[in-house]
Amino acid sequence: MKRISSVKRVVLCTLFAVLLAVPSQAAEQKVRFASVSWTGVTIKTELAVHILNTLGYKASNVMVSVPIVYNAMATGEADVFLGNWMPSMASIADPYFKKGTVVQYIANMPGAKYTLAVPSYVYDGGLKDFSDIAKYADKLEHKIYGIEEGNDGNEIIQAMMDKDMFGLKNFKVVSSSEQGMLSQVQAFARNQKWIVFLGWAPHYMNEIIDMKYLTGSQADTFGDNDGTATVYTNIRKGFDKEQPNVALFLKNLTFPVAMINQIMGTMHKDTNLQPKEAGLNWLKTHPEVYEGWLKGVKTADGKPALPVFAKTMAGK
Repeated sequence: MKRISSVKRVVLCTLFAVLLAVPSQAAEQKVRFASVSWTGVTIKTELAVHILNTLGYKASNVMVSVPIVYNAMATGEADVFLGNWMPSMASIADPYFKKGTVVQYIANMPGAKYTLAVPSYVYDGGLKDFSDIAKYADKLEHKIYGIEEGNDGNEIIQAMMDKDMFGLKNFKVVSSSEQGMLSQVQAFARNQKWIVFLGWAPHYMNEIIDMKYLTGSQADTFGDNDGTATVYTNIRKGFDKEQPNVALFLKNLTFPVAMINQIMGTMHKDTNLQPKEAGLNWLKTHPEVYEGWLKGVKTADGKPALPVFAKTMAGK
């Protein structure tokens, strides 16, 4: 075997070290979204992933629970989360913000809603405020209906019960999927049966269920503004410095509540319509929205992004 000189060996080792230290172009183009199984968050995430892939990035979306989202970003296994509902997620998200491992980057949807709700006939029957729930414990069978286990909303409801807030000590949370919970509400409504459930906007539930949101929420429950919320984009520490072009896109990426309501409404009417397709159909008739999202943004290889994406939209 031919021996390598000491000088060549040093040069080769140095080159190898440099190659390891500098991320490959493929690595730089990866954008890993984490999301949760809420229709609104899914629509936003799938649209963002599709647009970035159109621009030459390798974007992906993994759907997990809220606690896993934050652990994944803190450990560098995910880059972006578009569903940080505040203040309801404060107990889960704030520790990561304080440590600096996750950054609350930009408000992507102000004016949202996230709190307890009831069908209108229950509201008209006297259950209008958090303080009224315990009065009707028997009618409610001592239950409040939430969504998936580990969700921040469920945790808030459980904490209310654990602390006997509003006299809820003997109540329990019924966990389910989003669709499972809504099906239960609709089944109860058909029989005028009483139910309290976790509600939010934007969501098509506001269109298909005659419902009202309860008053009386406090700072340590769903916020002292009766559940009015802001949804933020979160990124892992350092992501904006590593990928400034994608960071600019994320800064531009805001979603009016009415937009998501309308998209979700079309999905409810056509159950075969997937979130990405429903979102793209909406964008096709509202080009001014994606034009704003792509202002100043480039493709992965440095070209203006808007003409590239607009061309794909023209073919839809």
